[in-house]
Amino acid sequence: MLEETVGALNVDVNPNGNYIDATLGGAGHSRLLLSRLGPEGHLYSFDQDKVAIDNAISKGLDNRWTLIHDNFANLAEHGLPSIDGILYDLGVSSPQFDVAERGFSYKLDSKLDMRMDQSTSLTAYEIVNTYPFNNLMRIFSRYGEEPFSKQIARKIERVREIKPIETTTELADLIKSALPQKALKKKGHPAKRVFQALRIEVNDELGSLEKSLNSAIGMLSPGGRIAVISFQSLEDRIVKRIFKENSEVNVPHGLPMIPDEMKAKLKVIVRKPILASESELEINNRAHSAKLRVAERT
Repeated sequence: MLEETVGALNVDVNPNGNYIDATLGGAGHSRLLLSRLGPEGHLYSFDQDKVAIDNAISKGLDNRWTLIHDNFANLAEHGLPSIDGILYDLGVSSPQFDVAERGFSYKLDSKLDMRMDQSTSLTAYEIVNTYPFNNLMRIFSRYGEEPFSKQIARKIERVREIKPIETTTELADLIKSALPQKALKKKGHPAKRVFQALRIEVNDELGSLEKSLNSAIGMLSPGGRIAVISFQSLEDRIVKRIFKENSEVNVPHGLPMIPDEMKAKLKVIVRKPILASESELEINNRAHSAKLRVAERT
C-alpha cells in the first residue's frame, strides 16, 4: 500500500515540510516520500533494527534525510521540529521474515529470537523456556487470540522439563502436536497465532505503538496527517481507538465556548480502513490483511 499511504499524507500541499517514516524497514515508503519532497523538505526515518538503518545507508542518502536508530515509541525524545506528516507500516518487515536467523518465521528453521532490536536482551527462547504456564497462556490468548492457549502452554511446560525448546521449527511442531485435528484442518498455519504473540511480547509492540501514536499526535502541525498500516486486529484496534478518542469532543451541556483543551485534536479522514487493491494482492500476498487508517491534526 505504498502509493496509498504516502498519498494520504498530502505531501503535495506542503512539499517543504517535515515528515516522519516511523517504520523504515526496507525504505520503500521513505524513498517514495523523499521523491515528493521539495528542496527544503526533510524526512526523519526511524527503525529499531540496525540492519534496516545500515541497508538504507548503503543504498545512498541525501541531505533531506535523517536516519534514527531507535524504537518509534521514542519519537518525542529526539527534539524534532513540528511534523507535517507521519506514517507507520506496522509489524515485521519482509527482510526480517525472510532471514531465517532472525527467528520470526515458523517456516524457516532457526534459533528462537524474534528481536527487532538485536541489542535488547529478551528473546522468544527465554519466554518459551522460562515463563510460567499462566504467563504463557495469557500471552498466547491476549496477543495471539489463540483459542487453544491452555493446551499449547501446557505442552510447552511438559516438553521443556525434558530439554529446552531451541528452534522455530521445534516450537511449530510442538504447537501442532498440542492441537486437536479440527484445528489443524483450518486454513492458515497452526503456529501463526503463537508466533505472533511471542513477537509482540518480545518487542512490546502494542505498548510501543500506543506510546508512539500519542506522541505523534502531539508533534503534528495543524493540517498534518498521520497514516497507519496495520496487519492484525490488535494493532488496528489500538489505532482506531486512539483516533476515535482524539477526534471526539464531549462538551458539557450549556457551555458557551469550547476551551482549547477540550477541542478535538484529530479529524478522521477515512471512517473505514483502506484495504489493499486486487492488483497489489496479486504481487504481495502479505498485504491481504493490511488496513490503512488516516487522520488529520485539527
